[in-house]
Amino acid sequence: MKNTIAVLAVSSFLAFSACKKKENNNISSDKSEIQQSEKFVVDSVKVSDSSKIADSLTVGFTSKLLVFPTLKDQKLLDSIYFLNQGIKDFSKKGLEAYLDNEKNAYFKSIKNDSKDWISDISYAQNWYTSSHMNLISNDNDYMHIEYVGSSYEGGAHDNYGFSERVFDLKNKEKMELKNITSMPKAKLEALLMKNINKVNSGTTDSEGDVKNSEMLLVEVIPATNNFYFDQKNLYFHYSPYEIAAFAAGDIVIPVSWDELKGTLNTEFKERMKIK
Repeated sequence: MKNTIAVLAVSSFLAFSACKKKENNNISSDKSEIQQSEKFVVDSVKVSDSSKIADSLTVGFTSKLLVFPTLKDQKLLDSIYFLNQGIKDFSKKGLEAYLDNEKNAYFKSIKNDSKDWISDISYAQNWYTSSHMNLISNDNDYMHIEYVGSSYEGGAHDNYGFSERVFDLKNKEKMELKNITSMPKAKLEALLMKNINKVNSGTTDSEGDVKNSEMLLVEVIPATNNFYFDQKNLYFHYSPYEIAAFAAGDIVIPVSWDELKGTLNTEFKERMKIK
């Protein structure tokens, strides 16, 4: 059967809250709070729809994107929406129009391509493509966004993948490993292999829990740009099949700041308040 579904966009679910402003007569305090609120504003758009291609096949499209009204740097915005090439208007209205066009193009392509193989489907199926753009954190002007895409195209199981990106809002750029640590790649990859089992994948068999290391498909775990961090660790995130069997699911490997001691970038260390 010809599989033609692909994840076409990345998008998001966003939970965003703020402390309730107390009423007072302090004008300078009000001004400060207004300036702070204008510094970083987040919204989101979502397009979700389905189309019946034939009696045996229905396909769905869901995509959610974050919207950043106060971010104006073109290069930074291009990097944030890197999986959505061709966006010209980064406003909420512009992004919603973009997703609507993507949805229509997706349904049209499936309808045209299915003419050759739709008769091969012997029972009713629901296929889909879905993507989410999640704001995970924004601490010390480091904004972490997780991009999640999934799809089902008639195989044995759904397919899904993750992309982690951290953006330096102060310097208006995407974070690279060189902005964090100067540790040689080989040493960092040795740490990844050493820490492979620190986060349990949850996979079990008849004998109990299965270690991540038992399902590896590679001899060297690459230190990729698919990373994020918090106050304790630098984390590398690997999608199914990237380094291990699908049964392992996605794998997160932490590397502590202590393990990177002596190699951390000075500015990064100070902004993150790493001792």
